[in-house]
This record gives sequence, structure tokens and C-alpha cells, in this order.
Amino acid sequence: MAGIYIHVPFCARRCAYCDFYSQTDRSLTEDYVRALLQEMDLRKDYSRGERVETIYLGGGTPSLLGERELTAIFEGLERHFGLSACREITIEANPDDLRPAYIALLRRLPINRVSMGIQSFHDDDLRLLNRRHNAHQAQEAVANCQAAGLANLSIDLIYGLPGQTLERWEANLEAALALDVPHLSAYHLTYESGTPLERALREGRVQAVDEETSLSLFNRLIDRLEAAGYVHYEISNFARPHREALHNSGYWADAPYLGLGPSAHSYDRESRQWNVASLPAYLAALLRPDGQPLFERERLTPRDRYDDYIITRTRTRRGLSPTEILAQFGPAYHAHFQRQARRAVARGLLMTDGDRLRLTRTGLFISDSVMVDLLAE
Repeated sequence: MAGIYIHVPFCARRCAYCDFYSQTDRSLTEDYVRALLQEMDLRKDYSRGERVETIYLGGGTPSLLGERELTAIFEGLERHFGLSACREITIEANPDDLRPAYIALLRRLPINRVSMGIQSFHDDDLRLLNRRHNAHQAQEAVANCQAAGLANLSIDLIYGLPGQTLERWEANLEAALALDVPHLSAYHLTYESGTPLERALREGRVQAVDEETSLSLFNRLIDRLEAAGYVHYEISNFARPHREALHNSGYWADAPYLGLGPSAHSYDRESRQWNVASLPAYLAALLRPDGQPLFERERLTPRDRYDDYIITRTRTRRGLSPTEILAQFGPAYHAHFQRQARRAVARGLLMTDGDRLRLTRTGLFISDSVMVDLLAE
């Protein structure tokens, strides 16, 4: 399975916690679409003949694109890659963009899944995060999508916000469950360097929640969603049975993917490459007469491949397979993994599940440190 990720670098305004590449000046939207179509043409053979089965429009805020831009993008995708094999085509959307007319547009396009950045159902949280919607708009957007037959929805929540209590988080979870969506992603707030929220933390204007509170919030998240019938299939992701996100699951299962747009990453199992994280530079490189993408690339060593396996598989419910490690990476990496995994099992961080190993509840909370111990020496 191959996937395509398209980075849409435009936002109406920047969220206080976000460090993804984006800009609020949308005057270059038309040039962006022209350059994107040019990049599609130049890189149409990247997947080496593998069928494209998932497409994901992320950002930024892809729901700022209108009918003309989205139609041109999907015509380009059909022309260069074909859409007949696509099982999942996702667009990220802000709740306040999902008015009935816009949802009707999405229904006319090949899009069959919407990932909605709700983050919280408390308006004061949304103001702190500099989100441009309110809780009512989020609930209305979900209802509008469902009424229009666009029911394959995922919503994002953030926990660990400054001052967040278990009671407030419980209220968020209750509101989310009431929407009855098939997929939910929940991420602990990270204070990314250079973001407004990180500056507020550094200057003492907000205070991070303590570790005990973080653990309580995470445990409540798992307990409430599993009790409601969701499968906790990846550290931050929950789905109704058989409703996992196919595109993101491809990342965790070593599927190749093509990244289009400024700052987008690509992977072909032998190398990784990433486009320049600058819209003006991206446009200048592609829109000249002899235009070519501007990117950097790294060739993956056996150690890189092993470490990628550890990082991606540890995140998932399927976990890690000693048999796969031996077959793919050889006896030396297998011996190292077995030694480190035994220690993690003894500490209650990994558990055996048939012929595989996966994180325990304790291990989930400190998954980064578990991964580090399993990485190559």
C-alpha cells in the first residue's frame, strides 16, 4: 500500500501550540496549487508502481481551500496517480469551516473522511489555544457532516492543558463520546519551542500540569474510550472496531508514502526526503521553466531501518515481533532486541501477546523511554 500526503500550508491564524509549517498569508494559494500540480507530475513515479490506497490532505488548514483549488488538486491526483484503488481520502478541517455548503462540496469530491481539530469542548481552552471555533461550532460541524452522509469522522482532542483537572477532562470525553464518531485522536499538550504557548510557559504566564495529573488524564482517556467500545490501537488513537485510520496506519506499518507540498516528507523504504519548509522557496523551485522540487534526502542504513521499526511498531497495539526483527535485520539486532525487551518485560513496561510484545498500560505512559532502550546501541 502506498500513501500520498499533501501539505496545505495556509491557516487563518496560528494556534498557540502548533509548530507545523504554515502561514496566514493566503495570497499565494493559486501559485501553491500550480506548483503542487507540477510536483505531482515530476514525482508521479516515486511509488514505483505501488497502488495509491490512501491520500491525506493535512496542514495547515486544508479546509481553507475552495472548490476551484480542491477540484484542481483531485484532477491532478487522478491524472498522475489514479484514484480507483484509494480506500481512504482524508481532509483535515477546522470545525467552523464545515458549514453545510462546504460539506456539500466535499461530498462532490472523492474525499470520504474528515479529520476535525476540535481540541476541547471548553471555550476558555479554545481561546487559550488561539483556536478560531467554539465548542458549539464543533458539535454543529459533526452533526452537519453526519446529516450529509459524511460520517467517517475523526476528531482531535488535547489534554494536559494548563490548569486542566480530571473533572474538566471527563467533561471533554463525555462531549466527545456523545458525538458517536468512529475515530478519536487525543494528544498530550507539548510545549514546542518557539510557539506562543511555550513562551507563555517560559515567562510563567501558564503552568504545565504535573506528572501525576498527566497520568490520571491519560488513564481516564483509555478507560472511558475502551468502556465505550473503542479500540486503543495506537498510543494516541482510538477507533471503533475496523475503523482505524488507514493512512496513519500505513506510517506505522512501513508503507511507502509520497509527500507533496512545502515541508512534506516522503519515504520509499530506502530513503527519506523532505521538501523545503518555505512556501516562497517551494514556489520558486517549481514554477521556473525548468522547475524541480527543492528537498533534502537521507539514505537509510540498516541501523536506521531497525530504529524506525522500533519507533513505529512500539506505538501500536500489534507491537513488536522478534521473528520479524530476525528476518529483516539479522541476528545481531535480534539479540540486542531480545536482551532489552526482557528488561522491559521485567519492569512491567512490555508484555507478551502471542508471539509479539507490546506496551503495558505503564509502558504506554512512558513509551518514549521504552523505545529509547530498544533502539540500536
